[in-house]
Order: sequence, then C-alpha cells, then structure tokens
Amino acid sequence: MACSQVTVTDYSDAKPLLDIEQFFTGNLQAHGVVKDRGGKVIRHFNADIVAHWADGVGTLTEDFVFDDGEKQRRVWTLTPTGDGRYTGTAGDVVGEATLQQAGNSLFLDYVLRLPYNGSEVDVRVDDRMYLVAPDVLINESSLSKFGVRVGNLLLVITRQPESV
Repeated sequence: MACSQVTVTDYSDAKPLLDIEQFFTGNLQAHGVVKDRGGKVIRHFNADIVAHWADGVGTLTEDFVFDDGEKQRRVWTLTPTGDGRYTGTAGDVVGEATLQQAGNSLFLDYVLRLPYNGSEVDVRVDDRMYLVAPDVLINESSLSKFGVRVGNLLLVITRQPESV
C-alpha cells in the first residue's frame, strides 16, 4: 500500500494565514525540547530571536541557551524567490535551505552541521511550522542522517509585544 507524503500545499486553506515577513519581524521567543531517536527528551532550551527585513531580505538572529548552559547563535538570511518560496542561509547550514509557505504553514529543508564528540556531523532537518494563533507558531523538526531519524525537536515560537 502506498503512502502519500504530506506537503506544505496540503495546508493552503488553513488559517490563520502565515505571513512570514510579518510574523518574523521584531522580537520573538522560542522554547523547546530536543528528543533522541527513541523520543526521550535529552535537552531543553530557550531562545531570543530578533528579526527584521530590509530590501526584501530577512535576517533572524537566534540566541539559544540550553539547560546545561551551552549557548549557540544562528543567524539566518532569508531571501524570497517567489510564490511563497524562500532560500535560507546560516553559518552552520550546509548550502542553502529551501522554505515554502502555504496557508498557516512553513516547511523548511536543510542540512545542519552540529558539533558532535569533538568533531562535527551533518544532519538533514525537516522543519514544519504551523501558525496556531496570530502570535504563536509551533515547530516540529525531524533530524536524520543517511535517511535514518536520529532525533526530533519540538518548540513554540511567540512574537513579543512591541516595547514602547
């Protein structure tokens, strides 16, 4: 029996509508967990995100703090390519990420280079984001190596009120 792959276009009519350039503007916070391949939570984290757009290109600066005190920074550059599609780059992303938005959803596909046992390992990340309220985005990520799932992330991103 054949199974069909879920695609972002399956959510074309889903509401609330996600406007990437509107949602990812200003200050945001993320809170999440990292799970091993068996589903056990092995870490949790919080992140502050500052996002802005200039000349049609978005910059998201993500500052992560993990429960063991480790800090990471990832700076994304997002460039629209038309029809709800973007490319993304970051210092620890191998090549370019592909992003596609439809309805309330945004799917990303990229290879992330992670520190591992004193070296580095490249893992494929399948990010799926869903806007569930005007200021709340749920993100689930599947991490794989050689086509085998090695972990998952689950996080919530919230837009912060504008400071006056």
